[in-house]
This record gives sequence, C-alpha cells and structure tokens, in this order.
Amino acid sequence: MVKRDKRSRLRGGRTAGRGSRKKGRGSGQRGGVGMAGSGKKSAQKLVFLKKYFPDYLGKKGFKSVGQRLQTKVMAINLEDISRKLNGFEKEGLLKKTAEGKELNLEGYKVLGEGELKEKLIINADGFSDSAKKKIEASGGKAVEKK
Repeated sequence: MVKRDKRSRLRGGRTAGRGSRKKGRGSGQRGGVGMAGSGKKSAQKLVFLKKYFPDYLGKKGFKSVGQRLQTKVMAINLEDISRKLNGFEKEGLLKKTAEGKELNLEGYKVLGEGELKEKLIINADGFSDSAKKKIEASGGKAVEKK
C-alpha cells in the first residue's frame, strides 16, 4: 500500500487544509497575471512601470479641438533673411515680380534683429515694429497675412 502525503489527501477536501477560509480555494492567493494589480496606487510595480513603460499610467485620448487648431508660428530675423536669400530662391520662396523681389514667408513672424540690405516685399504672418521700420527703410514692403 502506497502512503499518501498530506497535500494529496487534502486536495479533494472542501477547504484544502485551509480551514473555512475562502482564500485557499482554486488559484487564490497566487497573485495576478501580467500587469494585474498595477493600478494607479500600485507601489510594487511603480518603479518598473515608470522606467520601462512611462506612458502606462495617466491620461490618454484625443486632443481637444482648440489644441488641434493652434498653429505654431516660427520666428526669423532680418539678418537670417538677408543671409539666406540664395536658399530662398532655390526653394522657390523668393520670386522676381514687376514690383521687385517678393519673399513668401508663410508661417513665420519677422523680427528686427540685423539689417536688410536689399529691397524686398516680404509676405509673412507677422512683423515686429522694428522689422517693419527696417524693411520700409530699405525701400521694401511688409505685407502681413491674416
């Protein structure tokens, strides 16, 4: 006759040797599977999550309509414009018209740092006051698009 160990004898029992507690039945008290228990207050996995999955916790979803409609306007100085005139011409932003050379800087605000040596008609989203004065002093025009 083979002697059975305690575990095998209790396994078929109602409480599996754990008294009347419900914890020991089935797969209880073995812990979760995968990321179970990693809610927002979970301290045991927090360092791991922040290190390897930084976006796991926190808000997710769509951006509001206001955020999607905002456009970023970049800034450019007059000295940068005068230095990059050849590049603008190659890109097709600088064109010769009957009035003179016309530069299309859509998406830019022109700032007044530096000097403008050429007569230019500049189309941009915005101009600082000093930039407008310097452009007009060189004989050009500052055309603001809205």
